[in-house]
Amino acid sequence: MSITAPAIRVQGVEKSYADLHVLRGVDFEVAPGSIFALLGSNGAGKTTMIRILSTLLKQDAGTATVAGSDVTTDALGVRSSISLTGQFAAVDEILSGKENLVLVAKLRHLKNVDQIADDLLARFSLTEAGSRRVATYSGGMRRRLDIAMSLVGRPTVLFLDEPTTGLDPEARNEVWQVIKELATQGTTVLLTTQYLDEAEHLADRIAILHQGRIIANGTLGELKALLPPATVEYVEKQPTLEEIFLALVGPGSTTEKLEDLS
Repeated sequence: MSITAPAIRVQGVEKSYADLHVLRGVDFEVAPGSIFALLGSNGAGKTTMIRILSTLLKQDAGTATVAGSDVTTDALGVRSSISLTGQFAAVDEILSGKENLVLVAKLRHLKNVDQIADDLLARFSLTEAGSRRVATYSGGMRRRLDIAMSLVGRPTVLFLDEPTTGLDPEARNEVWQVIKELATQGTTVLLTTQYLDEAEHLADRIAILHQGRIIANGTLGELKALLPPATVEYVEKQPTLEEIFLALVGPGSTTEKLEDLS
């Protein structure tokens, strides 16, 4: 039986800025095609970890590999396999959605740039808005376009640094759906977040980063098992308006009762 190598492997990574120790020996692995959430409060070191994994910052100690390439000794190999989406959508508001995608495809020296752009617009439900300037897009549309741009060239690993910061609930749900679809299609996703519900909703595994260390790492079920069972309390349940309505009208007589009320 073959053992699949981790898409991301981090061992003993440390990083300091002068006397500020941001990462203090971080270890974790991410399975291919999974969603891994790095959960922590502001200043916990999440963005620093992402920058190290994406070769934008060099660690002081420890090792890290992404898609089999070492982030220190084979930075080009890492960069050819990844894409990074930061906390704020990196889109050009003057250009249209399609023009943004075409620009990235040209920068990656790809062929058939128009087809690549059209395919990604369709994949992210942006075809109708593709010819419009991005300045007219909603927050959720901008973030979807930003993620679409990060997929130009088909990276195997996608880093999302707090992908729903500043989005309203509807836009957050749109982005969540996109992230889940990416994982089902084989993309490995590592996302950082400070939103507990986001990690709970999306992640196959969750690592909690606190004061530069991973203090817990597991599935949601494994993390829940770390705490004592919840105390069961009985609370009187009040009927909803829907339940009251159905109880009054009875099955099969909805239309008739509504006519009587009118």
